[in-house]
Amino acid sequence: MANAKSILLGMIVGSVASAAATLLTAPSSGKELRTQVKERSQDWAKTLDQLKKDGSQLKDQITQTSKEGVSLIKDLSEDMKTSIDSWRKTVEPHQKKIQKHLSEIEASLKELEEKSKKEE
Repeated sequence: MANAKSILLGMIVGSVASAAATLLTAPSSGKELRTQVKERSQDWAKTLDQLKKDGSQLKDQITQTSKEGVSLIKDLSEDMKTSIDSWRKTVEPHQKKIQKHLSEIEASLKELEEKSKKEE
């Protein structure tokens, strides 16, 4: 945001400086020069007012978007927590059954090993 302000300020200062140089080097009478300067300053004032309005609108939009983003992230976080809890409740009983079956398989393997050793 600071870079955008610097660029905007540089553009404004450069434009004012070039406008002043152009007006001062142009061949015109004092009265015409004053009229031109007055018209240009009014144009610049309108342009600056419009830039202020646009900047204010942009600021409001950014604020609104960030608020909506925070709300969405909060909702997403809650949904993820609920999904994980549900998954955990679904998986846990099966996990215990699998561990039980693995224990039974290990016991069967030990028995087979012992039988094979006795037969040798």
